[in-house]
Amino acid sequence: MVNEIWQSGNKSYPCNWIEFQDWFATEDSCTAYLEHLRWPKGFCCPSCGAIDEPGRATRGRLICRSCRHQSSVTAGTIFDKTRTPLRVWFAAAWYITNQKQGVSALGLQRVLGLNSYQTAWTMLHRFRRAMVRPDRDLLSGTVEVDEVFLALSRRDTKNPRPPGSKAHNRSHLVAVAVAIEVHESKGFGRIRLQRIAAPTIEAIVPFVQENIAPGSTVRTDGSAIYATLKDNGFKHDPHVILGSKVPAHEPLPGVHRIAALIKRWFLGTHQGAVDPRHVDYYLDEFTFRFNRRTSRSRGMLFYRLIQQSAVAAPATYANIRDNHHPLRATSDRMKAVELNG
Repeated sequence: MVNEIWQSGNKSYPCNWIEFQDWFATEDSCTAYLEHLRWPKGFCCPSCGAIDEPGRATRGRLICRSCRHQSSVTAGTIFDKTRTPLRVWFAAAWYITNQKQGVSALGLQRVLGLNSYQTAWTMLHRFRRAMVRPDRDLLSGTVEVDEVFLALSRRDTKNPRPPGSKAHNRSHLVAVAVAIEVHESKGFGRIRLQRIAAPTIEAIVPFVQENIAPGSTVRTDGSAIYATLKDNGFKHDPHVILGSKVPAHEPLPGVHRIAALIKRWFLGTHQGAVDPRHVDYYLDEFTFRFNRRTSRSRGMLFYRLIQQSAVAAPATYANIRDNHHPLRATSDRMKAVELNG
């Protein structure tokens, strides 16, 4: 059914749960859909780069007709080496994108009927690694920038408590840089979030350069850490708040709203149980959801998540647990991990 819909050119994704069940009733239909998203112009050999219809062997193996290299549709994606059927992965993606406030690993485990909490937790974190496109457009126009501190708790496994006593949690303050587009008429646009080692010039200026288009107006408070923005190709609109009778949320309403929403989301959906080592990816999920908050099609969000999952780098449970990932190992973030234990 899925192939027939593609050939007709009518739809690229199901629009509701009933259609979802019709589209992905079998493992083969899920595999065909993923193959279409990963290679829309035809199979491209990961070894020699040849584009041609592959040979198809047992267990879903794809064989390049040029170099005879064997691959699969899941190899090199977040689904790499998974033992969980693609039908379950797709159902998880649909559930994740259809819950406005997000989902917890425990909630995902219950909905999908998974035997292992670890499986649900790993699935969520793999999807979070696919929620940010490396080539996404920079913020532009007028952009508010500020930093916020999140109070997070991490279970202390190095010093276990005696049997029968409560688990000991270590609290951490994690610094996060926030940027949000301001629409001068009304409302806000897209956001960017990133954990930083500390609110310093060395951390803030690279964050601005990586996420905001040159020539944009950057609106900040009067902190000295923003003093060099003009020298880096940005228009700077500082608002001195210290000692002023004007509340901080009036000149910078956007960043304060985002800070409040993040804290509420962490405490609500995740019950405050966010390990500081993994906070980067929770921020990516929040960004994914906020930037698509006006989308009227949940099916489109599912489509985008699976599309990005087909090109995202794979990550094992050990990679995720220890926060090792090739696309996210930036110096600032690794410093933050060290500072927060």
